[in-house]
Amino acid sequence: MLNRRHLRIKVLQALYAFKQSDNENYSAGEKELMHSIDKMYDLYILYLLIFEELITFADRKIEERKRKIIPTEEDINPNLNFVNNRFLEKLVNSRMLHTQAEDLKLNWVGDVNQDLIKKLYQQIEKSTIYEQYMSLESTDFEVDKDFILRLFKQEIANSVILLNHFEEMRIHWQDDFDHVFSMVIKTLKAIKEDANENAAIMELYKDDEEEFTKKLFRRAVANFTDHVGILDKYTQNWESDRLAKMDIMIMNLAITEAKEFPSIPLKVTLNEYIEISKFYSTPKSNVFINGVLDKAFADLKEDGSIRKVGRGLV
Repeated sequence: MLNRRHLRIKVLQALYAFKQSDNENYSAGEKELMHSIDKMYDLYILYLLIFEELITFADRKIEERKRKIIPTEEDINPNLNFVNNRFLEKLVNSRMLHTQAEDLKLNWVGDVNQDLIKKLYQQIEKSTIYEQYMSLESTDFEVDKDFILRLFKQEIANSVILLNHFEEMRIHWQDDFDHVFSMVIKTLKAIKEDANENAAIMELYKDDEEEFTKKLFRRAVANFTDHVGILDKYTQNWESDRLAKMDIMIMNLAITEAKEFPSIPLKVTLNEYIEISKFYSTPKSNVFINGVLDKAFADLKEDGSIRKVGRGLV
């Protein structure tokens, strides 16, 4: 499930793209924002579907070896640790996963996709973690689960061929990988041996998070000029090269959130956008943004533009 930091980042990216374009129709920008968030969920589902594809490929390979004209002992009595993985059975049989995949029309069908699965499996086969797992005389659910978690973290999530494939499909996914990986890992960890249901799939976000996202973008666009005017008072003594466009975007969002969401503590808003600036702006931007927003928030509280409700929210 997407957390608010990632939703803030998505709004920041959408705001930056909107201000760089000549389009003044903010509804188009909002539509693209929500589309980019929905596409993150596609990436999450596609990564979960990979496991079934890998097992299917491995099983097909086993059957092909059995049909050799002169099969070896290993061909006749293959190692079934991977294809019989008890933990993955829960995921492969997940009704929720397959329903979501069907609704979103997501799959690994097609020659290009199957060639990618083949290359990924060959990469996995050569890995130490796979060799160690396949060398075990017997396994149980927890051993199988531990192996799949380590396999995902070490091999699948770091697979260059997969990363390149997804980036070619949608360039904006390069900013989403880490969070999607976190969602996949949480989903895998939540699978239990004694659970009545097969693997449960995460929702993209809660209903109120969608409203938070849309409102933050709308109000940031609507009040952008006014907020730049506010920031001008606190940036007059800074060199022009310090006023990166991304800094302005980040501070505009921070002021928007502080004014429009009375239940979010100011400290949370300030800390969130300072952290975001460390990854999306210049190396010294976090110090600059911290200093400017501290002064801006103090003045906006004093003139009543920022009002917080509830204990400990100011």
